[in-house]
Amino acid sequence: MPPLVCSRLVCALLICSSVGMAEEMTVTANVAFAAGDKKSRADPHNVVLWLIPADGSPTRPVPPVDPRPRLVQKDKSFQPHILVVPVGTLVEFPNRDPFFHNVFSLFEGKRFDLGLYEAGSTRDVLFDKPGISYIFCNIHAEMSAVVIALTTPYYGISNHKGMVTISNVPPGRYTLHTWYETALPETLTSMTREVTISETSPSLGQLQLPAPTAPQGHKNMYGKDYPPPAPESPAYEHP
Repeated sequence: MPPLVCSRLVCALLICSSVGMAEEMTVTANVAFAAGDKKSRADPHNVVLWLIPADGSPTRPVPPVDPRPRLVQKDKSFQPHILVVPVGTLVEFPNRDPFFHNVFSLFEGKRFDLGLYEAGSTRDVLFDKPGISYIFCNIHAEMSAVVIALTTPYYGISNHKGMVTISNVPPGRYTLHTWYETALPETLTSMTREVTISETSPSLGQLQLPAPTAPQGHKNMYGKDYPPPAPESPAYEHP
């Protein structure tokens, strides 16, 4: 190929690449819960927003998560409490407490029971289909977490100020989904709506959310109430 033609081809490719990159933008939103006076307003942390192309077209391939995400068991809690991952992600569940845990989920996102495992050991779960997994420990009733597996890379989680950022979103029409932990299913369904993302309108603006409901208790993996703690039991203490 002559040098001049080659040079023009390279320039054309660079221009096309830069145009494609310029089309992707950062989408922002601010979420807030409806409440009475400002002092009683609920913390808008951990509200998850995600965008699905409204025409049903596929999104760009979701890259593997690196490093592998973890839900660490520490101080009888899961850290972090909310985890959003692409479908097909392997999530680690390391036990960093000096006693046993038994992590399980019986919900639509992923059903699993990791069994008893001791301090310093790890179990893995492949979240191979989209959905929301509510995760508990069969020993410690106070432990809970949520894993949301999505087929789209266009998602964000709100900070304590209610700010949400979704990166690298091409312009177009999308279905906006919202999730927060204490919302009723019918509430989340009513909040789903179509939005248009463009270079002149990259913000979703202020999203007013219905006030969160009181947290609900849960049963153990057998559908029964949790028994009182028994610290002397080897199922609780590390030998």
